[in-house]
Amino acid sequence: MPRVSVDFKLDDIAPGGRIGLIALATDYNSETDLRRMLPAGVDLFTNRVLNANPLTLENLRAMSGDITRAAAGILPGKGVDAMIYGCTSGTAAIGEAEVAKKIQAAQPGVPCTNPIAAVRAALKALDAKKISILTPYTDQVNSELSARFREQGLEVLNIDGFGMDDDIEMTGIPLSAIIEGAEQACDPDADALFISCTAIRAALVVEQLERQLDKPVVTSNQALVWHCLQLLENPSEVSGYGRLFELPTNG
Repeated sequence: MPRVSVDFKLDDIAPGGRIGLIALATDYNSETDLRRMLPAGVDLFTNRVLNANPLTLENLRAMSGDITRAAAGILPGKGVDAMIYGCTSGTAAIGEAEVAKKIQAAQPGVPCTNPIAAVRAALKALDAKKISILTPYTDQVNSELSARFREQGLEVLNIDGFGMDDDIEMTGIPLSAIIEGAEQACDPDADALFISCTAIRAALVVEQLERQLDKPVVTSNQALVWHCLQLLENPSEVSGYGRLFELPTNG
């Protein structure tokens, strides 16, 4: 059969960088949240890791065995420029080193991040040493998360949660409740407030909270976008998501 005769060069659909996201099977939010913040030219490619509710440490750790498979299913043969494991509590439960090892088994040599690594880098860039943390989690998960930040030398003044254990329902937390919870959770002596969980829509209220609290606010997804741009060495500007993106180190 005849073919059309057209001379063309293939477009690069992501000239600013390809980011691979390993999202939870139950995650309603992170893909939308991350794409909302990513600058033009940077694209997100997702696969999902098997997980189960309720959100307990045991169920979070059980995800570990499926991470390599999920990572291998992201643009096979083409590859990505950076990889994200998109679960804050899962990273705390499994461990950053183990998560990175599982991803590297499928995407060798690709820079990896996760919400804890990204938030830690963001807090360092903001020169924040004393933090308050707001989460949607139960006390059991909060205890594990707090320990991971204390191990890295941060002073966790307090960690408060909504006491939820359903990853899907977390996305439904109203923005007004996130704002009110943040106001209650943020210690006046904190250098910054961290709002944990890729499943909640906290990035949408960062700027409002920073005005109300008069201090930096970092969220899991906001920090992931910022950190990925650092890994990609992409100097694109991102506006509307807080002081983190205004730092001179972003570029």
